[in-house]
Amino acid sequence: MTTKLVRISRRRFLASASAVAGVTFLAPRRLFAQDTGLVPTARRTAAAGSVTVQKLQRNISVLTGAGGNIAVLTGSDGKLVVDAGMGDTRKQISAALAEISQDPIKYLINTHWHFDHTDGNEWLHAVGATIIAHENTRKHLSTPTRVDDWDFSFPAWPSGAIPTEVFPTKKTLMLNGTTVHLEYYGPAHTDGDISVHFTDADVLHTGDTWWNGAYPFIDYSTGGGINAAIHAAEANIAKLGSKTVVIPGHGPIGGKSELVEFRDTLATIRDRVARLKEQGRTIEEAVGAKPTVSFDAKWGGLFINGDFFTKLVYKGV
Repeated sequence: MTTKLVRISRRRFLASASAVAGVTFLAPRRLFAQDTGLVPTARRTAAAGSVTVQKLQRNISVLTGAGGNIAVLTGSDGKLVVDAGMGDTRKQISAALAEISQDPIKYLINTHWHFDHTDGNEWLHAVGATIIAHENTRKHLSTPTRVDDWDFSFPAWPSGAIPTEVFPTKKTLMLNGTTVHLEYYGPAHTDGDISVHFTDADVLHTGDTWWNGAYPFIDYSTGGGINAAIHAAEANIAKLGSKTVVIPGHGPIGGKSELVEFRDTLATIRDRVARLKEQGRTIEEAVGAKPTVSFDAKWGGLFINGDFFTKLVYKGV
């Protein structure tokens, strides 16, 4: 049976898909306090929210509303889940997975280590999932890790949440009649980002190397950078055919044209900020010059506004 591909509108995405709607990166040292900042706020908001199931091509679906977008491959070999959502969303995710099928959960793939993609690792492992990730993702989950731009320090994840199968560059799985190809980007959004390509179904999950319709967060604390993020966007574009369905880490599903626009937006802002820095402008002066102003209406309305994205870019040029 062929399922209908439904594209979520930007308005619907902005209204409901984000687990941290209303929290923008305006003043990191004030906003991201350890008890009241982005991380605990995002977790509380997700716990009180709902999860939506969207069927894609063949036996692949995507769940939105629990943090990062979650891909699900179903079949007689058991479910493969890509990313685990945020803490305290187990009830919503479990109900969504049961809605898709009664297949047991066999594998969980982490696209990178961030909490909105890995908080659910422990419970998914407890119900039967083998956790697969890049070796740097296991490193960050296994040890206390600080993200300076969130002003937040994460303790090591519980032992049951740590990936047990890791790889350095590439890994291929055969499951439910589908080839699943995992590939490391190199440093990108973090130093452990991987893509998950369901090649037979022509569906690509990019993790947080693509934020559809929003400025991306770049985690310099764990190896990310603006030039690396642009390189990852180019790697994604190179994988795409005219009908490839792309699942971003955040935002509605899309395809090649949206990814090209994302790459071009990042590159243009990077070049503008680089020129300001070359002119000797301080980070505050660069922000004041508003190098993102022509993009803010479209890209600055969700997680990160133009001023904070300028600060992120300034660090890496």
